[in-house]
Amino acid sequence: MTEVFSDDNPDHSPMSCAACRIIDSADGAVDGILFMPPTVHAMHEHRLLGPLLRAQDKAADKITQFAGSMRFVWIHSIWFVIWIALNVGAVGASAKFDKFPFGLLTMIVSLEAIFLSTFVMVSQNREAQRANIRGQLDFETNLRSEIWAIHIGASLGIDPEHVEEIVALAINNTRTP
Repeated sequence: MTEVFSDDNPDHSPMSCAACRIIDSADGAVDGILFMPPTVHAMHEHRLLGPLLRAQDKAADKITQFAGSMRFVWIHSIWFVIWIALNVGAVGASAKFDKFPFGLLTMIVSLEAIFLSTFVMVSQNREAQRANIRGQLDFETNLRSEIWAIHIGASLGIDPEHVEEIVALAINNTRTP
């Protein structure tokens, strides 16, 4: 809770503003304490994410992007076919280096799967951070819009209780199947 009302500023005391009194009363008590936290100017998410974009995170994103492509699937398919062909003797017995059941291939693919799953988790964590930042920015924008709307409504002499009744009805109608 943030106290915003004071009589220390005689030129423009928020208590003298009808819209601010409406915002103050939204929590059920006219006490000079906003029911909403203060806001800062909304920023684009990339400005906030800039410091988070470290080299290893970028590498993880690129690897994850490549691992989720058809190119990755084709490269691995060709690699497996060549590996198996060499090791079943299709090219000659001297080319065999990983006998059936291809233990070396299994170990390499298992290690690759471990690393790829880690890269995917790193990328998912970064996406979650982006979503959290976008959610915070959306909240701040919505809060700013709400405060502006209340001030504009108060300037126009619009009854906030009537508006809230209509909003409640509209919200209720959107929730009903």
